[in-house]
Amino acid sequence: MKKIMLIFALLATLGLAACERPTVVAVPAAPVAVPGPAGPAGDTGATGATGYTGATGNQGKDGETGATGKSGDGTTVIVTPPAN
Repeated sequence: MKKIMLIFALLATLGLAACERPTVVAVPAAPVAVPGPAGPAGDTGATGATGYTGATGNQGKDGETGATGKSGDGTTVIVTPPAN
């Protein structure tokens, strides 16, 4: 009985040792941009040239005025929606 337990323990150890372990890959962190030291006081760069503003578009034509509607007869019409 002791030999069977010893053989079983040996086989179990070999079986567990044969399992493939996942490889842990350490991903490096993204580099963080760190600003450099400030330049001398009052030392600013040259101002860039002003860009071209482009041409102005043409003004559109005035629309026509619609005809005047006729006066109402003083009656109020109320339209109700149909029932469901």
